[in-house]
Amino acid sequence: MAPIASHPNGALSKIVKIDPALHQKRKPDWLRVRFPSSPVFHSTKSLISDLHLVTVCEEAQCPNRWECWSAGTATFMIAGERCTRACGFCAVDTAKPFPLDPDEPRRVAEAIGRLKLRHIVLTSVCRDDIEDGGAEHFAQTIRAIRALSPALVVEVLTPDFNGRLESLQTVADAAPDVFNHNLETVERLTPLVRSRAKYRLSLQVLEQFRELAPSIATKSGLMLGLGEREEEILASMDDLRAVGVQVLTLGQYLRPTPSHLPVVEYVTPEKFEEYRKIGIEKGFQHVASGPLVRSSYHAAEYDPTKDSHTK
Repeated sequence: MAPIASHPNGALSKIVKIDPALHQKRKPDWLRVRFPSSPVFHSTKSLISDLHLVTVCEEAQCPNRWECWSAGTATFMIAGERCTRACGFCAVDTAKPFPLDPDEPRRVAEAIGRLKLRHIVLTSVCRDDIEDGGAEHFAQTIRAIRALSPALVVEVLTPDFNGRLESLQTVADAAPDVFNHNLETVERLTPLVRSRAKYRLSLQVLEQFRELAPSIATKSGLMLGLGEREEEILASMDDLRAVGVQVLTLGQYLRPTPSHLPVVEYVTPEKFEEYRKIGIEKGFQHVASGPLVRSSYHAAEYDPTKDSHTK
């Protein structure tokens, strides 16, 4: 069931693709999500629409958006809803982006204030069309949020900024409480899963941010079920710990549409719990691991104001 072609002696030959025939169509019962009944869900949706904002909850078809919105929380996707990359797992549209909206930071800050949140996650599409990759837009949004909600815990989930150190410095200077950049998958599968991204570059981004701002917690995550092997998952954990990452998320990959990458395996809740325990043993301060876990799911369970930031 190898998802890539190999030489007979085991050496990697030409990367082809993850075989669509491997897709597991039937979802197990543990992935069933209850439809929302809370009025808070609908009021949150109305507020986001009223302020012309975009959430990754909707754009990425997150399976937890009913639960999170019913709790009055959301993860905001800034810098537009058109991405310059075409990752095989992602439901966000790939197209030429529109110019950045200079009023967006104010609107995001207003929404957060009206929702009375205590932990906010900011993420964005990849903006390879902009020299800094959208870093200054992240910084402006963080500062706008701080001005209205100074006690709020601010977490950012950023693209790799093409490894541009100046962009990382821009985000670090804005002082988010948590810096998150996802590996997404194991090293072997990265060329098949992540458009234009490199596994080692992502590790470099996490390490460099840690060096620029050692007081800010760092975080990363992996999707499981794309054909990775257990030893590869454990190796990625070790790679993340080697660059000082403190928070890890592990969740099940779910195919947004038939044109996206296949689900090769549905990992059981018991296996996710096993990986959570292994992650803690390896030194992560917090590990969120489960079939429905996403980068921002229950993000407030890790409070960087209470946890140590030591490696």
